[in-house]
Amino acid sequence: MEKHGGDTIARFLEERCIPFVFTLCGGHISPLLTAARRRGLRVVDMRHEASAVFAADAVARLTGLPGVAAVTAGPGVTNTVTALKNAALAQSPVVLFGGAAATVLKGRGALQDIDQLSLLGSVVKQAFTIKHAGDIPGVLQEAFDAATTGVPGPVFVECPIDTLYPESLVRQWCGTRTGTAQTGGFRQRMLQFYLSRHVDRMFACSFEEMPVHPWAPESTRVAADHLAAVAEHLDRSRCPVVIMGSQAVLDPARLTELVQSLEHIGAPLYLTGMARGLMGPDHPLQMRHHRKKALQEADTVVLAGMPCDFRLGYGLAIGSKTTLIGINRSQRDLTLNRTPQLAIRADPGAFLVELAGHTATPGPERQAWVAALRERETTREREIDAQAKEATTGINPLDFLQNLDRFLDDRAVLVADGGDFVASAAYTLKPRSPLSWLDPGAFGTLGVGAGFAAGAQLSRPQAEVWLLYGDGSAGFSLMEFDTFARHGLPVIAVVGNDAGWSQIARDQVAYLEDDVATVLAPTDYHAVAEGLGARGFKLERQEDIPAVLAAARETAASGRPVLINVIIGKTDFRKGAISI
Repeated sequence: MEKHGGDTIARFLEERCIPFVFTLCGGHISPLLTAARRRGLRVVDMRHEASAVFAADAVARLTGLPGVAAVTAGPGVTNTVTALKNAALAQSPVVLFGGAAATVLKGRGALQDIDQLSLLGSVVKQAFTIKHAGDIPGVLQEAFDAATTGVPGPVFVECPIDTLYPESLVRQWCGTRTGTAQTGGFRQRMLQFYLSRHVDRMFACSFEEMPVHPWAPESTRVAADHLAAVAEHLDRSRCPVVIMGSQAVLDPARLTELVQSLEHIGAPLYLTGMARGLMGPDHPLQMRHHRKKALQEADTVVLAGMPCDFRLGYGLAIGSKTTLIGINRSQRDLTLNRTPQLAIRADPGAFLVELAGHTATPGPERQAWVAALRERETTREREIDAQAKEATTGINPLDFLQNLDRFLDDRAVLVADGGDFVASAAYTLKPRSPLSWLDPGAFGTLGVGAGFAAGAQLSRPQAEVWLLYGDGSAGFSLMEFDTFARHGLPVIAVVGNDAGWSQIARDQVAYLEDDVATVLAPTDYHAVAEGLGARGFKLERQEDIPAVLAAARETAASGRPVLINVIIGKTDFRKGAISI
């Protein structure tokens, strides 16, 4: 078969050990998809372009490799905007290939021809376009380097249709097949001459001899003077707190070493984003509750891999007399809203691993501080236990989530997509291991669920992937159960169904005395999943929870996806919880 640009891209992905290409098909990108499958890459066709990017994002977070998606031109590209921006704010290395009109037809009214580079320029870390088939290896090298170095993020690679298809076919489209005599009047002959020269330049390369440059991982070397300064300060600190964000766990290969280093440092930890689960479900240093109070009392806060954004009250959640030590790859994030006394631009995970070798063993005052925070944890857990026993019109969501937490095994991966129900899950479910919790990140995007779950199940084929939906967020991606069924992805989804956008309704009704646009129907989501090839369960009684969870596990073990439609009641557990 005649080689073409799509095969060059596929060969590059093969050389980089990229396992999956997520897509929704389109004629502009067909050569890339067919070549990827011929070279052994798994092509996973989703039902929406956003889901394809979300799936690639999940693969990037769980494997450390760039996640790859490919979509067709125009609306195919524009449908990815939210997913790309979510990846950007989550600092996730995603590479999106987007089809485009032929280079010679740009701006001339071709099908699905828009200015994609300008549109995505403000969304991605960097946008590239391929102008000639011979440019492909160089453009891809730049794109993958941009996605993975410094502060990781998504990149866009525009692939005009004539850079992907075989030369003979492109010449046929242009009416410039080799050996064909020029015909027609002067204007027609000039057009044929122009198109012929254009195609000659387009294919002035050898597909067989195009080099693919090897990938070299980025250095994470840490400055010795920074290590000494932080170690000296921590050794003097009586009440330190470490907050770890997603950026601290970018390197999956070093997570065991990172855990050991944090245990040696001996400071209590609050984990956010992808860092959740790093210490396992019940590590004595990990705290989950009363973070704001701890930050006000701490004499030192180490902020590793996240900024002082709304999650930390724009910096005001940290005590005014507290020494703030910031470690971040991003200079902007280091000083956002509050400038640390020690601001260190470095990979936070690598820095903390190196730091452990410079710090002393914690003394009795540190141990007393950890014990005081643990006592608060125990008190709060008892309060949640009491709230879980309260009667509601449906199943108490806290009671269901506690049952689920007891049911999860050590390989479980949790995907969070929703508002009120999923936020309650964040307080009650304990991720079992590093990189076992996937949520949107700082963008708070609804609709990530099915894409994240597909990427997680493919990356961890032996794991149980539990997709936690609110009934509002479920509406964004339920169609992907067709994808799960076709591709043999036994995801287990749980829909917390209280027939409303409860996170919004809580405050809207209280402040504005109107529930407009927050009311949903108690839909049979399990029946929708059944129609798409999954097994559906409707759960209405608390006493049926263990049996339904066991049946869901058994069904998933057989290779079939599952959806449990849990009819839940209203509670005041998250009353007043609003983020702006």
